[in-house]
Amino acid sequence: MDDSGVHRLRGRLRAAVAAWLRLGAGLPTSMLALVAMMASTVVGVASMMSVGLPALPYALKLVRALADRERAHLSRTGPPVPSPYRLLPGGWGASMRVAVTDPATRRDLGWIVARAAFLFAAMIGLALPLSAIRDVTLPLWWWLVPAGDAGSSFGFPVTSWSGAFAAAAASPVWLVLSVVVLPHLARFSDHMGRRLLSPRSDVDLSARITELTATRAAALDAHTAELRRIERALHDGAQNRLVGVTVLTGAARRALTRDPAAADAMLERAQTGAEEALAELRSVIRGILPPILDQRGLDGALAALAAGCAVPCALDVDVAGRCPTSVEATAYFVVAEALTNISKHSGARRASVGVKRAGDLLRITITDDGKGGADEQRGSGLSGLKGRVAAHDGTARVSSPVGGPTIIDVELPCGS
Repeated sequence: MDDSGVHRLRGRLRAAVAAWLRLGAGLPTSMLALVAMMASTVVGVASMMSVGLPALPYALKLVRALADRERAHLSRTGPPVPSPYRLLPGGWGASMRVAVTDPATRRDLGWIVARAAFLFAAMIGLALPLSAIRDVTLPLWWWLVPAGDAGSSFGFPVTSWSGAFAAAAASPVWLVLSVVVLPHLARFSDHMGRRLLSPRSDVDLSARITELTATRAAALDAHTAELRRIERALHDGAQNRLVGVTVLTGAARRALTRDPAAADAMLERAQTGAEEALAELRSVIRGILPPILDQRGLDGALAALAAGCAVPCALDVDVAGRCPTSVEATAYFVVAEALTNISKHSGARRASVGVKRAGDLLRITITDDGKGGADEQRGSGLSGLKGRVAAHDGTARVSSPVGGPTIIDVELPCGS
């Protein structure tokens, strides 16, 4: 196996370990969901006969507390999942009617049922690596237990050394299943929670207003940061060089009659300074809106970025027609920032960029097989990337477990 294969294997093993830990940490939530489901069922049936009405508020509080606990967990590991509940009016009867008819309550109950059912799948997933450990250690202890009590995780009894070593030899099957199954189970758990616990857009106007307020603030911040970047680039680069050109030109004029050779040297330096100032100005202009977008479109501009990346980068662009200029510019800068991070920090051997337009969304996926562990709090450029995307009311999700791979998923609204 070559170095890249070993690196991928290590990354998958780390991903499986991280998924196993996430499933283990979520096991109490699944158990509480099972308890909440049974309690809600009992209280619901009793309430139909008016016997369980006093317990109804407590059952709803239990369901909501458990759902909010999962929302907090999902918000720590990805985009925030706000609480979508309606405000409860005063009075027991009115507040119970609003709580029971709230669409968020029905979604919470659906999540409770799904999470309780998921408990069994999670327990099977958690048992996979334990089965591998049990079988591989079987030759060490099978002879210490009473006859007939030792057995392989595959279900056959172990009564001899040959059977014990056969079980140990088959233990890698459990490891392979762990590497394949555990990450899928962890992703499915998160997807299920986000799908069922996220507020519906047609009933959660307050959350949408809050989101739009944050988006507007992000747009203003991004605009301010861009102006500051342009000001710094002009002040520290082109302006200083033009000042030097002015000084050299004045000195050359004064030396022209008394020392033509010195004047010629000064004019040459002034010309060099002017050329460097022009180069600085072109760089600033490209940073505002890359001309290559107008000349070659998004496909050609991204192809130039991929070709210039220090890490071999595969590019797949499926965009029919042109998107709005601001969206194309944002997509270009997102890919440019991501590829810069990959080149400088990831230690990756290869990367890929996929861009596809689906209806009114432009979807960008950037992947690398590097060491992972990207954190926007450590100045990796991810916060600026997310700010650019948020300014367009888009979403950016980053998955970068230690060991890799790092996956950046971006969605930008681009009109119909």
